[in-house]
Amino acid sequence: MSTAIPDTDQETADKLKSLELAQRPAESSVGRVVYWIGVLFSLIHIYFNTLGTWSELYVSAVHFGGFALICALMVPGFKSQTRAGQRTVLMLDILVGLAAIACALYLIRFEDALYDRGVEFVTLDWVFSLLAIGIALEMARRTTGWFIPSLIVVALTYVFWWGPFIGGMFGFAGLSLETLLYRSYFGSDGMFGSIARISWTFVFMFILFGAFLVRSGAGDFIIELSRCAAGRFVGGPGFVAVLGSGLMGSVSGSSVANTVSTGVITIPLMRRAGFPARFAAGVEAAASTGGQLMPPVMGAGAFIMASYTQIPYVDIVAMAALPALLYFMSVGFYVRVEAMRSHAQSVELDTRPLKEVMKEGWHFLLPLAVLVGLLIYGFTPTYAAGISIISVVVASWLSKNPMGPMAVFDALAQGARNMATTAMLLVAVGLVVNVVAMTGIGNTFSLMISDWAGGSLLITILLVGLASLVLGMGLPVTAAYIVLATLSAPALYNLIAETKLIELMVSGGLPEAARMIFMLVDPEKVALLASPMSEIDAKALLALVPPDFMGQLMTQAVDPVVLSMALLSAHMIIFWLSQDSNVTPPVCLTAFAAAAIAKTPPMATGFTAWKIAKGLYVVPLLFGYTNLIGGSAEEVMRVFVFALFGLYAFVGFMEGHLESKLNLPLRLVCGAAGTAMLWPHDMWSVDLAGLAVFIGLFMYSRRGISAAATAH
Repeated sequence: MSTAIPDTDQETADKLKSLELAQRPAESSVGRVVYWIGVLFSLIHIYFNTLGTWSELYVSAVHFGGFALICALMVPGFKSQTRAGQRTVLMLDILVGLAAIACALYLIRFEDALYDRGVEFVTLDWVFSLLAIGIALEMARRTTGWFIPSLIVVALTYVFWWGPFIGGMFGFAGLSLETLLYRSYFGSDGMFGSIARISWTFVFMFILFGAFLVRSGAGDFIIELSRCAAGRFVGGPGFVAVLGSGLMGSVSGSSVANTVSTGVITIPLMRRAGFPARFAAGVEAAASTGGQLMPPVMGAGAFIMASYTQIPYVDIVAMAALPALLYFMSVGFYVRVEAMRSHAQSVELDTRPLKEVMKEGWHFLLPLAVLVGLLIYGFTPTYAAGISIISVVVASWLSKNPMGPMAVFDALAQGARNMATTAMLLVAVGLVVNVVAMTGIGNTFSLMISDWAGGSLLITILLVGLASLVLGMGLPVTAAYIVLATLSAPALYNLIAETKLIELMVSGGLPEAARMIFMLVDPEKVALLASPMSEIDAKALLALVPPDFMGQLMTQAVDPVVLSMALLSAHMIIFWLSQDSNVTPPVCLTAFAAAAIAKTPPMATGFTAWKIAKGLYVVPLLFGYTNLIGGSAEEVMRVFVFALFGLYAFVGFMEGHLESKLNLPLRLVCGAAGTAMLWPHDMWSVDLAGLAVFIGLFMYSRRGISAAATAH
């Protein structure tokens, strides 16, 4: 049975608009000024990323000043209903933007003078350092609300004011305000440090690449291609949402924008096919959230990960692909199960044949091929993105709508507009990261997590997940990942690395150099290391090693590649868990955007999306307990294949339904089969038994369809 669904009306558009930042219209006089400033700063950034030779500190300062000006003009500081009030607000915004430019110019002009004085502040140093921090706080307030500015203020005041008054492990002797301002404004680790550098290099170039793709018409091609590929299956519109959101998210990196751009098409299609409205909205929200897990952009996460771990970006996105596929398949399993339960039909999507769509749009794939090819060949991500941007323009000349000069300007301007809020967020978060580095509070936090978890990796992951949920209520996912990675990645990394070390001890394969460290700890037990031992004995022996020796023991015992993969696994766990705020009530903007389109209750839609996005919690466990990250090709594919079927079985257990309804005993058997395939172990027999049981259940449930059809 199909239901006619009206097109998106004005009420829906108003709801979607309420979720966006209140911005000045692009067609206004201010909007036109922002347009040309955006074009200019996009060109400046392209120059910095290709031919420029300025110091990174100076480029970061220019990045801050330019995008603060754009952001100040785009997003009003205050709302005013009167024309006179709006003019006053605009004048204040212009002054704030010009002040940001002045802060950048002052740093460039007078940094050498500061060092000539022996790093002694004069009046203007105080004025401009305080002004720069104040502008960063104000831009963060405008774009993300009060949480980030409040967090930054708490962090900064901890350094020079209230830190000395705290006892215990979080006590800090304190630094002078002058030292704090120097390290925050002039220092290479502050607001113009590594996070800002990631912003003006990797993040900007890939956001600009995405803007060029969208302007060239690639977004429409992706939706049309998704319709052709998945639309005619049972429950096809649901698969269109999953596939379309994954492809769009792989270039946009924004879950809310992904929801709005694809959801206005896929949600009405899902409802017309017979899916419940709330489920349709939940699928779109969950699938759009997964767009930030899909290479190459990953919502800026891959770039920040590359900086933190010193693992090449191309290696990170290569290892992130299969886990992202697991997530999207898990959402697809919910679609399949709900399609069978709701008797959703495959609807005619009024689309052209796949061959015809590919014939007209194959050129949109060329820039992605250029990007992947350059990365594999060894070019830097920024250079590869720059060449790929040119390839978008060239490829568009093969289409019916070639990009001319104005289209290129449109893409440059839109890229700058898309980047403005992200740039301000990353610069502001850099202040928090600097405080963590200055005070050593990150190590303290990691030790506290390890103490609470009692050495349990599972409990540590649960604690990080809880922290990510709390932080996600006030922080965008990228900021939540940066803060959590700075605070908790060391604890996760140590536990994962210790797991690898224990595996060596259990197998009796500990290198001779590592045994010498145990000789210093307990000479009588060194002989035990020459042969295999139980896991309990290995843990007991490892507990004797003092913390000061643990780092050296890891270096001597475990292969450096294995250690780097353990570090990447820790960051992947944190990055995946930081996405849950998109779909977890009470703050889940992605689900709210989908609810506005589907006209369903926002909070109820959030809970539905949270259920469908369960892969966000299962896959991180695989990062911690298996070789899904960094294993051999055989190990990775084994984990991937059995995890794929395990996730399907888990969905069947959660829903009590596969191809037909499962009674309680069969539901429990389905859950046991999923657990057998997902639980970390080295026994092929258990995996194969779980797979055999699940396939048997699936085929049995297919018989249930035939029986129901016969009875009908």
